[in-house]
Amino acid sequence: MASLDPRIHTSFAHLKQLQGKAKSIRFLGRQQAKSILSGRHASRIRGRGLSFEELRDYRAGDDIRTIDWRVTARTGKPHIRVYTEEKDKAAILIVDQRLSMFFGSVHNMKSVTASEIASLIAYSLFAQGDRIGGVLFNDHTVANFKPSKQPASLEYFIKQISAFNCLLHADQINKNPAMHLNQPLKAANRLVSHDQLIFVISDFSEVDDQTHQYLAQMARHNTVILCLITDSLTQTLPKNVSINVSDGISQMQLNTHNKKVHRELISTFTKRVEQIKGWQSESNLTVIPFCASEDTFEQLKAALGT
Repeated sequence: MASLDPRIHTSFAHLKQLQGKAKSIRFLGRQQAKSILSGRHASRIRGRGLSFEELRDYRAGDDIRTIDWRVTARTGKPHIRVYTEEKDKAAILIVDQRLSMFFGSVHNMKSVTASEIASLIAYSLFAQGDRIGGVLFNDHTVANFKPSKQPASLEYFIKQISAFNCLLHADQINKNPAMHLNQPLKAANRLVSHDQLIFVISDFSEVDDQTHQYLAQMARHNTVILCLITDSLTQTLPKNVSINVSDGISQMQLNTHNKKVHRELISTFTKRVEQIKGWQSESNLTVIPFCASEDTFEQLKAALGT
């Protein structure tokens, strides 16, 4: 089998190599001041809590604040409630591999950047002792993965990210309209409970008010981080190029030397980005912008202040 161009398609071997780099990435309850997660509007990552373990007799030196007064009154002997720190939490990674992600002008396809982000985060959190699960989706399939602490489960998840990524091709034709982001979000809601870390890694094409509602619902009891992937071409679109665009069914050419076409394209890209960023303050979400034209690892490190 011919080797893959890692800028266009990502192999499992390439994603596996990111495991070493992931060790320097930390998602903590209290982020560094320069981390994007410590910003005024950013939702703080919920720290690990305490879970009840047992009731036992009071012993000299025990903290009197742990005394269970109801049990003490009922038994006539002082009892305390023993708690242990949560050993693990669950992280859900929602990874977009739709045809809209198969675009890149300089460094990576957006789909490759999404795969790298997901792998770096998964390896980092797994090393912290967290359970990793997720939802992978393209334009016709949604695959669910329950959170797990098993190394084999993590490896399978990473392999599936690569498999979904390698299905993308420039001549791909969709018989149906592009999958709406609401479908994988609805699937993710069946995996989500409370106090989890949820990442949505996407270019956020095909969104509406219902999308915002799904995300806001998740954010009520969880830390939700939106990894918004763009490309430098959409930020500084030249005025003298012809661009072939497709929705997977039909294709057309857009000439940006036409001032109206150029203005409307820039407006479309800008409005979507501003819409997603606007959700940050409205629904206690965190938005981390990524550009497929730059190194993924360095961007994630910079965002976390590590």
